[in-house]
Amino acid sequence: MARWEPNTPDRLAQAALTLFTERGYDATTVNDIAELAGLTKSTFFRHCNDKRQVLFLGQDDMTARLAEAVRATPPEIPPAGILAALLDAVGAFFPQEYRSISATRATVIAAHAELRERELLKSADLASAIENAAREQGRGEIAARFLAAVGLLALNATYQRWIADPDGRSFSDHAAETLGEVIAQAGELPGERKA
Repeated sequence: MARWEPNTPDRLAQAALTLFTERGYDATTVNDIAELAGLTKSTFFRHCNDKRQVLFLGQDDMTARLAEAVRATPPEIPPAGILAALLDAVGAFFPQEYRSISATRATVIAAHAELRERELLKSADLASAIENAAREQGRGEIAARFLAAVGLLALNATYQRWIADPDGRSFSDHAAETLGEVIAQAGELPGERKA
């Protein structure tokens, strides 16, 4: 077997997803995943610490892209502009041809406690990246935490709508719709309190 295998993370993730769907998460081993991917067990462990990590191999790239989206947005841009930048940045991870795979992945994760826990850790990392980038930009604590919380809400809502859409609309279509709803809800917040 060659030392370098092209698309190794994708191959591992696809093999794991196939096996988790067919056999179940608990009945699938690291050896099974590596074998189906046409790789060795040592190659698996060069990319993942354990089998629960295999469905989250793109997380570091996504986290970095979200932080960069915030940093690239001028500080005077209001929160809605940053939310739009976040949704645009993450949209690159979800081209139309990945919709079915993403839906299957979400189903597998929902069915297994270990994977749900890993998904929560991923969400916390994404929120932290957004919050830290907003702080670096000079936004205050409340603004940074607000952007992290609402940004994560918008990302998750867009993703869930995209994978469940029977009409197959694009991620960017759902992102625009979600952003509109978030802005509308923020506009419904009460104004200045009177003493």
